Amino acid sequence: MSSLNRGVAKVEVTLKWDPSPLGESAHDLDVVAATFTSDDPTGKPAYLVYFGSRSPDGTITLDRESRTGQGFGSDEEMTLELDRLAPAYTRVVVGVAIQQRDGRLTFGDIDNPSFRVLEGYTELAEYDFSGVTASTAATVAEFTRDAGSGAWRFRVAVRGFDADPQSFGALMGGA
Repeated sequence: MSSLNRGVAKVEVTLKWDPSPLGESAHDLDVVAATFTSDDPTGKPAYLVYFGSRSPDGTITLDRESRTGQGFGSDEEMTLELDRLAPAYTRVVVGVAIQQRDGRLTFGDIDNPSFRVLEGYTELAEYDFSGVTASTAATVAEFTRDAGSGAWRFRVAVRGFDADPQSFGALMGGA
C-alpha cells in the first residue's frame, strides 16, 4: 500500500467492455504501456508492452488478454511494478487501443468500455471513456518518477487519439 510520501509502487490497470452484439465481429481492445527514459520523457518510448509482450525486465506484464470482451470481471489486466523499474525509466503512460480489423471503431461503438487503476485493494481511478467517444485509442494513466525522492506519482491522463494500434505507441509520449 502506498502513502503520500512513498508514492505508488505496484499497480494493476484493468479494462473491460461488453461483447459485440450477436452476429457482429468481436470487438478487441488492448491495454498498452509505453515506458520513457529521463533522456526522452515525451518522445519515443524506450519500449512498449502490449498483447503478446512484456517489459524486458519483467516489471510490466499483461496478465490477462481478451479478444472479445466475453467473461466476468476484467477482460484485460496489466500489472506495473513501478518500484522495481530501473532508475533510467522516469515515466510510464498507459493507454487503450481498439483493433481496427473490420472497419473503423471508436469507443462510442463499444458497449460499456471502462478501465480501473488499482493499488492492492485501493481504487486509484475508474473511467468509462465518455469523454473520448469519437477516438480509436486513448491514454488513460500516467506514472512519473519524482526526481528527488524517486517515488512514483500517478495521475489520470485521459486523452483521445484517432490512431491505429500500430501507430498509437509512438504518439503516447505527447499525452
